[in-house]
Amino acid sequence: MTLGKKLSVVAGAGALILSGVFLNSLSQTAQADNQSPIAQALTNLQTTLAQRPQSTIRIAFPSRADSTDLQRKANDVARFLSQELKTPVEAIVSDDTAAVEALRANRVDVAFLSSRPALKAEQLAKARVYLAEVRPNYSGRYTYSSVMVVRKDSPLSSKANAKQTLEQLRGKKIAFTSPTSGSGFIFPVGALVQQGLVPNRDRLNGFFQQVTYGGNYSGALQAVLRRQADVAAVSEYALKPPYITAAEGNQLRRLYSITGVPAHGVAIDDDIPVRQRTQIINALLKLNQPGNNALLKNLYNSTELVQVDHGRHLQPMRDALQRAGFAP
Repeated sequence: MTLGKKLSVVAGAGALILSGVFLNSLSQTAQADNQSPIAQALTNLQTTLAQRPQSTIRIAFPSRADSTDLQRKANDVARFLSQELKTPVEAIVSDDTAAVEALRANRVDVAFLSSRPALKAEQLAKARVYLAEVRPNYSGRYTYSSVMVVRKDSPLSSKANAKQTLEQLRGKKIAFTSPTSGSGFIFPVGALVQQGLVPNRDRLNGFFQQVTYGGNYSGALQAVLRRQADVAAVSEYALKPPYITAAEGNQLRRLYSITGVPAHGVAIDDDIPVRQRTQIINALLKLNQPGNNALLKNLYNSTELVQVDHGRHLQPMRDALQRAGFAP
């Protein structure tokens, strides 16, 4: 929040306080003079000011590959939170990049973000992650694995250690998900750097025969299924529908797994006062309750929100970015 904006808020609050004092004084004078209509009008105005709702809380819900009809589902969550917080809540569907920019520009107060955008939101808006999503298809509850996948009939096999397993990929064709994907690029490249097989993300062609990008999990996996690539890098949960069919999944196997990829989380702007932030967190945690849980499941297929420490939760992504040669 800019200094001018903060001064405007302070000035507005001061005006309301002075107005309240002035109205109380007038009301008492009117009542003393038995001017009941004036006193009643002043009392009504005081009540209106006291009941004026707080500013709308705006929450960004980035679209994801497995989310459908997201605006309606986000609106349902916003209505629930509005009832819990006694404050208007607006749901805004965007993408991760737009959500981070909206946090920076104070156009939204809360955002559901994946781990790398969450680091960018910390850098640009001083926002922090307070909650993480739990999914049944995450091997680490609120962390999951980046996996390198091959066809079942591939000669590549898991060896005694990481370096021996990854060394087999020298001279092979790999399909990454996208150059910005955490589990589909950043973590696997970080693993290759950690094992001393490549110096950074810009030197992959010196190790692989061919590097391609599927554009999404399905595209990367299809490259392996069609024998256009020897290995694909994706998230562990992409080996099932809706990303590929069950029959296609049966044709694939994991070659190598990298654990600890941070789950998507809920970031809150630092401009939100501590008391209100706590109220927002508590309201979101009520989505875990049986009567409300369908709202959460419908949103992103997560079953629970859990409180996390921002620094600890996102540290694996920081480490992977550094190894791969990325800025956060």
